Amino acid sequence: MHTKTGEPAENRTRLLSIVLANGINLGLTRMAESSPGASYDQLLWLSAWHVGDETYDAALAELVNAQLATPFPRHWGDGTSSSSDGQRFPTAHRAEGTGQVNPRYGSAPGRLIYTHVSDQYTPFSTQLVNVGIRESTFVLDGLLYHDSELEIAEHSTDTAGFTDHVFALMHLLGFRFAPRLRNFGDTRLYVPKHVSRYPELRAMIGGTINVRQIRTHWDEILRLATSIRQGSVTASLMVRKLASYPRQNGLTVALRELGRIERSLFVLDWLQNVDLRHRVQSELNKGETRNALARAVFFNRLGEIRDRRYEQQRHRASRSSG
Repeated sequence: MHTKTGEPAENRTRLLSIVLANGINLGLTRMAESSPGASYDQLLWLSAWHVGDETYDAALAELVNAQLATPFPRHWGDGTSSSSDGQRFPTAHRAEGTGQVNPRYGSAPGRLIYTHVSDQYTPFSTQLVNVGIRESTFVLDGLLYHDSELEIAEHSTDTAGFTDHVFALMHLLGFRFAPRLRNFGDTRLYVPKHVSRYPELRAMIGGTINVRQIRTHWDEILRLATSIRQGSVTASLMVRKLASYPRQNGLTVALRELGRIERSLFVLDWLQNVDLRHRVQSELNKGETRNALARAVFFNRLGEIRDRRYEQQRHRASRSSG
């Protein structure tokens, strides 16, 4: 719809051509050259007035809701579970200066598209983020700030998608956090008191939980969770701030201790519950399947993001993921 008047586009074919051009990374110039009856100026005007973050998010929500209402996707899931993962695309030419470098992905600059996918294979949230920031920072944003009718109860991520702070906030905000766990040699459990009471788990116990710290700052923790839920502050912003606070900061420590409780309980469940491990792996496989499709579709320009402006990169990311 038009961003100001709310009216639909007069030329539907040109509108869909714009969506297609960005989805396959072709660009408006080459799409105009390939489309009889559509000039670059016409596509550019239509894109400026009808294709923005708000209109695209609303359109994506309509697609997700339509699939949710049909019977067949229930063979895959009931729409209450989801997963999220990041997918890196290289930046090149004019956009090279806007990319970031992460040694995990090599020395070339790039941008990360972080996508939430429901158990029905619908990508209901897409974020363009810095490749140098831990992916767990953006987990809650997609769950809290999407426009669809999905009611997610359980969410899964890969190993890089969780921290103690995220475990705590997911619990406080009503989500069951179920990340995939690896490297159990580095996994630590935290117990309320008296480590000696758990001799069988001694090798995995990292220490005791500071319950007093949680009680002291409980009101602050609730205010923080309420602010995030109401949208007064975004979850990703607060997760980044908490990670940057000094270790002796009271709220940071209290939230970390609460997260250690939730993480320890989840680790024990993970070790004993085969169905849980299978369910998490299944959810992550759905996200990886969507990533493979996005990579295959985003084939023009060698699969590189070449837009210099953040808004253009954001649109490109959204359309390729949707």
